[in-house]
Amino acid sequence: MAAAQEERFTRKRHDSRFPAEAIRYCLEEGGISADQLDFVSFYDKPLLKFERILKTYIAYAPRGVRSFAMAMPLWAKQKLRLKSLIRKELGFKGDILFTEHHESHAASAFFPSPFPEAAVLTMDGVGEWATASIGHGRGNLLELLWELHFPHSLGLLYSAFTYYTGFKVNSGEYKVMGLAPYGEPRYAQSIREHLLDLKEDGSFKLDLSYFNYCAGLTMTSEKFHRLFGGAPRKPESLLTQREMDLAASIQVVTEEVMLRMGRHARKVTGSSRLCLAGGVALNCVGNGRIERERVFDELWIQPAAGDAGGALGAALFVWHHYLGNQRQVDGTNDSQQASLLGPSFSDEEIGRFMESRQIRHERVPPDGIARKTAKLLSDGKVIGWFQGRMEYGPRALGARSILGDPRDREMQAKMNLKIKFRESFRPFAPAVLSERCADYFDLDSPSPYMLLTAPVKPNRRLPETEQDKKLFGIERLNRPRSEIPAVTHVDYSARVQTVRKHDNPLFYALLAEFDRLTGCPVLVNTSFNVRGEPIVCRPEEAYACFMRTDMDYLVMGSYILDKKSQAKTVDDKEWMKEFALD
Repeated sequence: MAAAQEERFTRKRHDSRFPAEAIRYCLEEGGISADQLDFVSFYDKPLLKFERILKTYIAYAPRGVRSFAMAMPLWAKQKLRLKSLIRKELGFKGDILFTEHHESHAASAFFPSPFPEAAVLTMDGVGEWATASIGHGRGNLLELLWELHFPHSLGLLYSAFTYYTGFKVNSGEYKVMGLAPYGEPRYAQSIREHLLDLKEDGSFKLDLSYFNYCAGLTMTSEKFHRLFGGAPRKPESLLTQREMDLAASIQVVTEEVMLRMGRHARKVTGSSRLCLAGGVALNCVGNGRIERERVFDELWIQPAAGDAGGALGAALFVWHHYLGNQRQVDGTNDSQQASLLGPSFSDEEIGRFMESRQIRHERVPPDGIARKTAKLLSDGKVIGWFQGRMEYGPRALGARSILGDPRDREMQAKMNLKIKFRESFRPFAPAVLSERCADYFDLDSPSPYMLLTAPVKPNRRLPETEQDKKLFGIERLNRPRSEIPAVTHVDYSARVQTVRKHDNPLFYALLAEFDRLTGCPVLVNTSFNVRGEPIVCRPEEAYACFMRTDMDYLVMGSYILDKKSQAKTVDDKEWMKEFALD
């Protein structure tokens, strides 16, 4: 019925405080109060996690004293007192249940899926002790069969390279994935030989002398730095070929581990279907390898695959596995509601906001909004698209999106530098009409949540010249590679979102109108935010983001706003204070 991340309401990215605003929204959407709840469930077991932290510190003592001293106040004040905190914040007197971290991930993957039975694979940094798990879901029951335990973790291995290449751990991993195609996997063999001992079933042991995350304040050790030729890159400094090659190398090794774990999951469960969750399941390139190599016949990935999805998994585990409520599945449609589970705003609410701020706008009949927006896109305009319920999870899926024409050779650079204010190498994703996907991409499975990477069809690619072949690294960025250059990465891949009318009728209509006008059923679709900020939730944030960037038009509900007709800009500090925006 409802799901949302706290960061969207507080505007603090990755907000880890008690999710009061998200809870308030979910209760309001459900039409109930906290005292009407039967259960509250939490997505991991704090005491078990605390045991792991204490045992780790003891094992490495006296190293890690600073890290230990920094962590303990939060545990003492909040994490060990979760029951009393929940009761106080919610005014709730009923039962509070705690599922294990990887049970929550597994439940978030299997229970919303369209499959009556499936293997479940979860991979992340660490929960309590587990860092990966294989489970088997049948009907309303879920059983975990296999686990990999801390400190041996695929997520932490990838995060170590995220840190080493100068990006922020727990938020910059997707940058490493996007950087990988610019490099060559020159260090992959060194990773295999020195950092991990990988078994056939995907389990592995890390050589912990290369890492510092068990007891230190950094991810990597001096021994790691010597192996790879120097200190970590300083954040925001120039990217070199070394970082690109390191990204390519860890991506290759990660895909190898994911494939082995996937094959082992099929072996131990006997299932032909796979459900994925956990932070590593956001690695859409690795997911694409599992899909292309036909490790399983069918694949479903939780769109909120990271810890945000743990809340959903904890609720569903209690509802189905603990309480025994049956699932309704048809093998085709999942129960995730296209992951459009956040707040929505009516035309009346949007209109009142604009009237209160005297914002100039044009109102278009609802049946004309897709047609008019498609025409603007075909003319090369960049559109902020604010429609319906906000997405749950890290991807914009056509509700809080910035859209552009994928055929435009300048679109990627324009959107990265002048609208998203982010690194120029970052790729954009294509949204495509589901029935036209095969015309442009080599993808056999549906990808409604933008979590599979697939090659662009050879007949859509542009021939590579002799001059092109001499380009290396970031020099390759500006060479058009296909008929849809704005969404074709340097390795001819694309992170695809397939759009069905059943899931999002208005976004589908927009793609269909653009196809009718241009013959191209694809749009650039990126999240409606700028670097460092959460995706917009309310009309106020959408308008502020629109005014702070070089977007040409903002389409909210039935209203179209032309940047040229707007009277104020975000340079007006008093105006910004009115919106209470940081």
